[in-house]
Amino acid sequence: MTKTTRFDATVYLDSEERQAAYIAAALESGDADFVRDALGLVARARGMGEIAKSAGLNRESLYKALGESGNPEFGTVMRVLHAMGLTLSARPATPRQRRKRRAAA
Repeated sequence: MTKTTRFDATVYLDSEERQAAYIAAALESGDADFVRDALGLVARARGMGEIAKSAGLNRESLYKALGESGNPEFGTVMRVLHAMGLTLSARPATPRQRRKRRAAA
């Protein structure tokens, strides 16, 4: 029987450039779950305890916020990004990135 190991994306997030690119791709996707997961992976790659301390949070609450069922507040996301040395910026979306909004009922 072949032995396998569990895939760990943090192994590939081994530089600040890769980490920033991964978070940027998550943000561009517009998928909140992807953003949460990307922040969690990068935090684990950098050391969850250090990110939590820099963000002024305790490690357990950061794990919970960035976990699979987490729903971090925007303030938490901003504090985590700042602790990672990253900023959030805006630019016009391309036509493909724009979503049609539903008419209000």
